[in-house]
Amino acid sequence: MTTITTGLSGIALYLPPYRVDLQRWCEWTGADWNKISQVVGTGFRLLGPRQSIYTMAANAVLRLIQQNDIDPGRVGYLGLGTESSTDNSAGAIIVKGMVDTALKGLGLPPLSRNCEVPEFKHACLGGIYGLKNALRFLSTDGRDSLAIIVCADKALYERGSSGEPTQGAGATAMLLNCNPSIATIDLQQAGTASEYRSVDFRKPLINRNGTEASPEFVEIPVFNGKYSTNCYVDEMQQALADMSRKRGGKPIDHLRSPAAIFMHRPYQRMPETGLSMAYLFALATGDDSDHQQLVEICTVADVSPEVLLQEINSAPNFVNFTVPERISEEVFPLCQKALRASRHMETFARDIRAKISLGANRILELGNLYTAALPAWLAAGLEDAHAQNIELADQEILLIGYGSGDAADAIPMHVVAGWQHAVSKINFDAVMEPCIDLSHDQYLALHESSAPSELSYSPKAEFIIDRVGSERNAAFQDAGIEYYLYIQ
Repeated sequence: MTTITTGLSGIALYLPPYRVDLQRWCEWTGADWNKISQVVGTGFRLLGPRQSIYTMAANAVLRLIQQNDIDPGRVGYLGLGTESSTDNSAGAIIVKGMVDTALKGLGLPPLSRNCEVPEFKHACLGGIYGLKNALRFLSTDGRDSLAIIVCADKALYERGSSGEPTQGAGATAMLLNCNPSIATIDLQQAGTASEYRSVDFRKPLINRNGTEASPEFVEIPVFNGKYSTNCYVDEMQQALADMSRKRGGKPIDHLRSPAAIFMHRPYQRMPETGLSMAYLFALATGDDSDHQQLVEICTVADVSPEVLLQEINSAPNFVNFTVPERISEEVFPLCQKALRASRHMETFARDIRAKISLGANRILELGNLYTAALPAWLAAGLEDAHAQNIELADQEILLIGYGSGDAADAIPMHVVAGWQHAVSKINFDAVMEPCIDLSHDQYLALHESSAPSELSYSPKAEFIIDRVGSERNAAFQDAGIEYYLYIQ
C-alpha cells in the first residue's frame, strides 16, 4: 500500500485594524503595566461594527488562495474552527459563499462545487480538530484535492475581569495537501487527551443578568482563572504522555528534540508555564540523569524530590476543586514552586525558553485568538526562523493545542527542504497593517458592539457585513441573516 504524505503548505492571517495598546489600557484601568507586559503582552485587536468571525475567516482564506496561487477548483475541503460562530446552522459554507463571490469578481474560478464545508467547535482546539480531519480527508478520498482549515475567533471578556487584557480577534488559514511544501504531519505519532472539566471555561446561553438560559447569545465567557490554568497544565501533559507512548522512548526526549515548540497561547506566560510543568513531569519518568536534573531543580526550590514525585504521581481528582472554597487552590503547588525556581536556571533558558522563542515577540501584539492563536504563532515562528536564516529542514517542530473544557493534542511536524519559499509568502508585517490605536471611549464602544465616534476606516481588499436582514413573515424570512460585500 502506498504511503500518503500529508502536511502544511501555506499559512495566511487576517487581523481587524482596531488595536488596544495594553500600556494605555493600564492607564485607563489602573493595572500594573510591568506585570501586564511580562505576563500578557503589548496589545490586542477588536472586531469593528461591520466585521464578524465569518468576514475575518473569508479574508484569511482569500489571502491564502491569492498568496499561494491556489487553484480554487482543487479545494475539496474547507473547514472552519471557531468557538465564536453566531449561526447555529451554517458554518464554513458562509465563508465559502463569500470567497466564491470575491473570486468571481476577481476573474477567478470559485471553490470546487464538491467541497466539504464542516465546522469544528471545542473551545480553542476546534481548529486543530479541523486540521486533523483535513489530513484524514487527504489520506483517504481527498488525496487528489487541496484542503483549507481556517480558524477565526474573537475573545471578549467582561470589563474589570482578569481576562480583560487577554482579549483579541483574528483569523488564520492553513493550506494542507499531499507532498507538502512546509512540513509533513503524521497523525499516527500524535497524542490526544480529553476530560470533562465543568466550570473551567464555558459560554452558556445566558441572558445579560446571567440567571437563566436565553436564546439571546451572550459571548462573555464564564471562567475560573486558577482552575483553568491547572486544567491547561494537566490536559497538555496527558496529550504529551499519549504522544510519547505512541512514539516510544523517554517522554523527556520528545521535549528536548524539537527545534521549536508552538502551543496554544491565550497570553504570554501560559505556554512557558505549561511547558515547564510538562518538563518536570517528563523528568520524573526519565532515567538517572533526568532524575538528577529534577533533584537539582528541587534543591534550588527547597522542595523534597520525594514529595515532589508523590505530587506528580498523585493523579489529583479535578472534580474536588470545582467548589467555591477550593476553586482558587493550586492543584500542583510543589511543582509550581519548583517551576518558579527553575526559571533562574541555565537549563530553563536552554530547554524551555529557547524552545518557544521563535515568533514570540511578534505574537505579543495579537492577544488571545482562541482557535487561531496556535497557527498564528506557528506562522510568526516560521517567518522568524526564515528571517534569522535558521535552517529547519529535516527537523521536528511540535504543536501543542488545547481547548478549555477540556482537551489537548500534541502533534509533531517535520519540516521539509525548501520550506522557506512558502513561508516567505506569510508577510507578517503586512498582516499587522492597517493599525488604528483606539481611545478609551472607542474601546468601550467596540467592547459593547457599538459604533465608536470619530473612528474612520475605509475597508480595502476585504469583506464586510453589508447589512443584516430583518424580515420575518410568511412570504419571506431573513431576520438576523448577515449579507456580505467584498470591497476591492
